[in-house]
Amino acid sequence: MAKHITPSGRERFFLASELIVSKTDLRGRVTYANRLFCTIAGYREAELIGQPHSLIRHPDMPRSVFRLLWDTIEDRREIFAFVKNMASNGDHYWVFAHVTPSFDGKGEMIGYHSNRRLPDRAMLEAKIMPLYAEVLKIERAHSNGKAAVDAGYKALTDFVASQKVSYEELIFSLQRAA
Repeated sequence: MAKHITPSGRERFFLASELIVSKTDLRGRVTYANRLFCTIAGYREAELIGQPHSLIRHPDMPRSVFRLLWDTIEDRREIFAFVKNMASNGDHYWVFAHVTPSFDGKGEMIGYHSNRRLPDRAMLEAKIMPLYAEVLKIERAHSNGKAAVDAGYKALTDFVASQKVSYEELIFSLQRAA
């Protein structure tokens, strides 16, 4: 399913009472997608299963945010993050994601589970969108992919440090009202 999708500039929305759910294996391939995920992303369930979750990655999302996400969940810890995703027709939608590792009965990590809620719109526009735009600008200033992610990651972690709170405290303060 490796087709190129061009962002449309149109935004999709879902209700605050709704929850987007997916599960992936350890390599990030979708093993479960609830009906809302399929609807908002514009894919049939059969089109999503077995595909990399990055299928819905919007090009406006800094890769360094995903580095932080993957580093955290591979370390067997949960993470919350604001994410801009892209539907099959190029429309985008914002989510407040909670990603956790999944374990079997022996305590072995077997995959990841993600619940996505509607983000606080005011904080998204006031803080997250400008931050991600700046981090993306820093990433795009580098022609080498690793250097780009490293520079973006530094900008992201420097921003968190400048707020004098932990990453978790910052994220929850920004999602306060949704």
